[in-house]
Amino acid sequence: NAYEILSTDPHYKKLYEEYKKSGFKLKHDPRVTSVGQFIRKYSLDEIPQFINVLKGDMSLVGPRAYYADELNYQQKKYPNTRDAVKVVLSVKPGITGLWQVSGRSQINFDKRIQMDANYAHRKSIIYDFYIISKTPKAMLSARGAM
Repeated sequence: NAYEILSTDPHYKKLYEEYKKSGFKLKHDPRVTSVGQFIRKYSLDEIPQFINVLKGDMSLVGPRAYYADELNYQQKKYPNTRDAVKVVLSVKPGITGLWQVSGRSQINFDKRIQMDANYAHRKSIIYDFYIISKTPKAMLSARGAM
């Protein structure tokens, strides 16, 4: 597991600190090949998540899944997000969501988690169709992709 190696291997301590400071994303992630960069840029890495949707573990639309230590770190950095995090964790994560189609990695954690919480409060089939309709454009534009 690349995440586990990054977070526990002493050789990657500096890189892991940079990873945390940049919102748990690395612009030049050494774990990602040039083919992987293309796949990530156009969100093709999300395709296998459809298996999780079919299994019932995920939804097509919903909040992004987070690592537990990312949530812990971000809640220390943004203490006003604790209530929103509880709301976000009460619904199934999704392949796409409101913040993914509204700027992706350009949006800070506190704004992302609030958008996810707002989605959880308003979730409906019509809202899901609205977000799904915006997803292809967000994927193809690669705006905010890392």
